[in-house]
Amino acid sequence: MRIRWRSPIRGPWLTSVFGLVLLCALPVVIVTGLLDWVAYGSGSIPGDVGGLHLPRFDWPTRPAWLFRLTQGLHVGLGIVLVPVVLAKLWSVIPKLFTRPDRDLLKLAERGTLVLLVGGILFEIVTGLLNIQYDYVFGFSFYAAHYTGAWVFIAGFVLHVALKLPTMVRSLRSRSLRAELRTPLAETRSEPPHDLVAPEPARPTMSRRGALALVGGGSLLLAGLTVGQTLDGPLRATALLLPRGRTAPGDFPVNRTFEASAIDARDVGDSWRLDLGNVRLTRAELAALPQHTAELPIACVEGWSTQQTWSGVRLRDLAALAGVPSPSGADVRSVENGPFAHAALTADQVLHPDALLALRVNGADLSPDHGYPARVIVPALPGVHCTKWVAAIGFAR
Repeated sequence: MRIRWRSPIRGPWLTSVFGLVLLCALPVVIVTGLLDWVAYGSGSIPGDVGGLHLPRFDWPTRPAWLFRLTQGLHVGLGIVLVPVVLAKLWSVIPKLFTRPDRDLLKLAERGTLVLLVGGILFEIVTGLLNIQYDYVFGFSFYAAHYTGAWVFIAGFVLHVALKLPTMVRSLRSRSLRAELRTPLAETRSEPPHDLVAPEPARPTMSRRGALALVGGGSLLLAGLTVGQTLDGPLRATALLLPRGRTAPGDFPVNRTFEASAIDARDVGDSWRLDLGNVRLTRAELAALPQHTAELPIACVEGWSTQQTWSGVRLRDLAALAGVPSPSGADVRSVENGPFAHAALTADQVLHPDALLALRVNGADLSPDHGYPARVIVPALPGVHCTKWVAAIGFAR
């Protein structure tokens, strides 16, 4: 079976170089992903995952860009690492097609590969499909992606524990500087090893060429991704993460008014904000003291943007509802479905920049951005910044 894999550059050194990159970068993806799950866990989304839940704590509202950073890193770095992951899989593919030895250590290593490879491919595929809103898998992305992450984490930790000494030895076996100076004509196979072809073919690419190809692919993906988390001219470069834009401000919108299937009459002149014992028209809300804040909004797909929002402070609405010191709030939208509800903590309600926004960038909210009113809270995931708000219940 190994005769198929005859590349002369495949071997433990090149595999270890790719492995070192992943060893340094994947923990960042893992940690930011788990933090994002905690941030999302304050509402009806992400869902029930049984005993896999992390200990619950209130997601902080300071700094305001916290979720923008963690989600941007998780998605952006995850995309950038795709070429490295594929290169690492290519480098070890001979082992995936060989009969495992009866040695318990090698059998354990093969078991970790099942978790590691299966887990990371599942995370990449579901993550990329979610970015494009393509839910062909037919199950809850949030719960499945989180559960798959724990499968991958288990495989990753076990595999590192078993293979770290081998990786260190392999990296020391050759000089990176020397390999970067070795042209195609002088490229030779590594000494005999499970990953080295017994009858190597003539090289068609040097090891430095392979590293340049993978590194160039990652840089290209970075260039096509970074604009999703940065405002300004770079926003136009985020070709892999297209989002519609609507005035005012020309910033992204995930869920349009049309997609929400809301009857326009429900957000028209008859609309009222229900605070329990108080119901307010939009004109009455606009007559209350207004507050303006520059706040980012960030979504699970990885995009984020900072805009200037104006509206009524949530804590002022709580006081108006007769709950000056709320322990939290339940926000409901005119829309039905999983995005129609969000639970806010006390800190999120009482933050001085937490708003029921009526305007953005000096103009009334557009229907796509949540007219007649939407919630915007520092560091809160975008999915919980409820649009088309119908009611807010403040808990005592």
